[in-house]
Amino acid sequence: MEKTYKISEKTKLTYGRGYVYSLQYHLIWCTKYRKKVLTDGIDIQCKEMLTELADQYSFQILAMEVMSDHIHLLLDCRPQFMISDMVKIMKGNLARRLLLDHPELKKQLLGGHLWNPSYCAVTVSDRSHEQVKHYIDSQKER
Repeated sequence: MEKTYKISEKTKLTYGRGYVYSLQYHLIWCTKYRKKVLTDGIDIQCKEMLTELADQYSFQILAMEVMSDHIHLLLDCRPQFMISDMVKIMKGNLARRLLLDHPELKKQLLGGHLWNPSYCAVTVSDRSHEQVKHYIDSQKER
């Protein structure tokens, strides 16, 4: 049975069938060796692909910034998702497609791995939501 979800702007809670939740995560991951390879249109392609993945896997991107050597995301997702699985899906899909579309990336990265295997995941509360969103939005300005 397919579930429908409704996001309430007033309470910032999401209602599912039999549960109510508000789960936001600030996710950050870096390129291997912090190489500055997410430039020259690759950053835009990353944003488009992440937006497609959000639609496909039913999570919401509240804020996103792709820097030359790392990615910041503020996500709102269902409780059924494990963060480690979401990050694995995003990193894996991005790497596979970017390395196919841009073979020159493999030459810049020893071993051909795009991402550092680690990532940072921070839960976001109602109090810190706007601070994290502002931080992500202001990353390109610095």
